[in-house]
Amino acid sequence: MPPIVLAMIAVAALMHAAWNVLIKTSGDPLLVAERGMIAATIIGLPVAVLAWFAMGRPPIPPESFALGVLSGLLEVVYFVLLAAAYRRGGLSVVYPIARGTAPLLSVAAGVLLLGERLGTLGALGVAALIVGIAVVQRPWRFLGGGPLAEAAVPFAIACGVSIAAYSTVDRVGSRLVEPWLYAAILFPVTAIGLAAWTRLVGARRAGPAGTDTVVPAWGRSAVAGLLAIGAYVLVLAALAIAPLSIVAPLRESAIVLVSGWGSLRLGEAAGRRDIAMRLAAATVIVAGALLLALDS
Repeated sequence: MPPIVLAMIAVAALMHAAWNVLIKTSGDPLLVAERGMIAATIIGLPVAVLAWFAMGRPPIPPESFALGVLSGLLEVVYFVLLAAAYRRGGLSVVYPIARGTAPLLSVAAGVLLLGERLGTLGALGVAALIVGIAVVQRPWRFLGGGPLAEAAVPFAIACGVSIAAYSTVDRVGSRLVEPWLYAAILFPVTAIGLAAWTRLVGARRAGPAGTDTVVPAWGRSAVAGLLAIGAYVLVLAALAIAPLSIVAPLRESAIVLVSGWGSLRLGEAAGRRDIAMRLAAATVIVAGALLLALDS
């Protein structure tokens, strides 16, 4: 793999971790996501249009435009589910489950629907993902009379489904046109879709206990949006060079960063043992994703 791909994915992972922390600690995750996409689109779209003219207005294939619109709509679903999960659960629980579910589902689809086979490394990767997600979710609490899962878990898993869906679409769309131009198609769709959702459905709610209760400022939202788009463009650029089966797992290295921040900085873990378990589970999930990449 070219070193530039590793560098792009590493920076994207840092940016992805940062905007998730901003959204989770904002007090209203969906409002920040909506404002962030609107602000980032207002800032980024004119730049993309000027760049398009400067490059001689290269043609945009109709199929890439259609895929960009589809991906933008899937991103709306992703943000709605992510916000719902963050309202109900901790950062160090939601993020690992959502990001770890996506590669697991991709493998399941390949094996069950496409007749693909896993090698030894792939099988170990699947096992690691299952173990890591189980440690984060801790379903064995049900045996002691506790809840089977946190309220956020179903939303986090559904979020993982949306990640797998838009990643598959982007794998095709990002190779039909320049990644930044593809992003200029999908993110305005996401911004419009989120604005419509929050107004038609009335999905804005206050955050859970322990987060800010003040309505987040536009500045914070704009930073989160720009980080999200910047991370996404870097991933699209990596997808244009390297296969999805390698890029998608490697970008999940952000899981460890986010889990550490949620456990240590946000106080989501109940003691040192819980901190160690959450970080260990996040590391196992990343290891599983990497094993799947090596098996591809």
